[in-house]
Amino acid sequence: MKMMKIKGEETMKKILITPRAFAKSGREVIRELEKKGYSVIFNDTGKSYSPEVFLNLAKDADGIIIGVDKADRKVLESCTHLKAISKYGVGVDNIDMEAAKELGISISRALGANSQSVAEHTMALLLDLAKNVTRSTVSVRSGNWDKIYSTELYGKIIGIIGFGNIGKRVARMAQGFGMQVYAYDVFPIDPVYAEENKIHIAELEELLTSSDVVTVHLPLTDETENLINAETMDLMKDSAYLINAARGGIVNEQDLYQTLKNGKLAGAGFDVFSTEPPCDEEPLLSLDNFLLTPHTASKTKEADDNTIRISVENLLKDLQ
Repeated sequence: MKMMKIKGEETMKKILITPRAFAKSGREVIRELEKKGYSVIFNDTGKSYSPEVFLNLAKDADGIIIGVDKADRKVLESCTHLKAISKYGVGVDNIDMEAAKELGISISRALGANSQSVAEHTMALLLDLAKNVTRSTVSVRSGNWDKIYSTELYGKIIGIIGFGNIGKRVARMAQGFGMQVYAYDVFPIDPVYAEENKIHIAELEELLTSSDVVTVHLPLTDETENLINAETMDLMKDSAYLINAARGGIVNEQDLYQTLKNGKLAGAGFDVFSTEPPCDEEPLLSLDNFLLTPHTASKTKEADDNTIRISVENLLKDLQ
């Protein structure tokens, strides 16, 4: 049993698991953790924890597998036993990384666990926009039989901003449609990999001005917040599509609304939003060339299984 001594008493280490996927697909993993001697609290409520509930459950945890819950400085300082946080996913914008470092709390991420699912969702959004799938379906359901023109992907340029695991998978899929790939990243892209895989390494301005499709695969940081704004969108072709299945806040949504409304972009497909869910009055939702899915790009059984396994492995490693 995993035990630690506290004032002469033996207490099991406590693990808090907030992602709801564990209640659906991770019960066996939870049982294995309990067999190893851990006390496991997991979210079986069917909804996200409120900040108050999360704090109350987290304050005496030794380890947390965290989803979208906000682990700010106040929360972390209240968790006096906390040794490690394992992110169920990749983005850590909901965790105060500076505070975690100061407090000696290890942070890990489930790198690569949902890359295939997010890349496929990216292509689904692009295909929906290019082929007017949703617009045509809505039109038919309204009693119309209008022939809405669409566009081909073959021979077009896709610009990928952020060339990590997901970006590379999107590139391979796009090449399967006969698209040319331009890639930009804040980190150096391996020129050998790029040459072997027929990737054109571009600066951001060149990518934006040249691409027929721009897709974003970056974390949300101070440097990437509002990276795509009125100024950068003005560089893009009027016929271009913009895809964001990364993080809300990287694209300035107010600027995007004006750009789409003014016909300066052909369409946009998002799986993320700066505030989730968006308010009922969100103007982008009134546009038929804007698609929004409810942050479901990684919601596949395969991605859940991978992320559950990796996030648990990461946490146990850091709790040793």
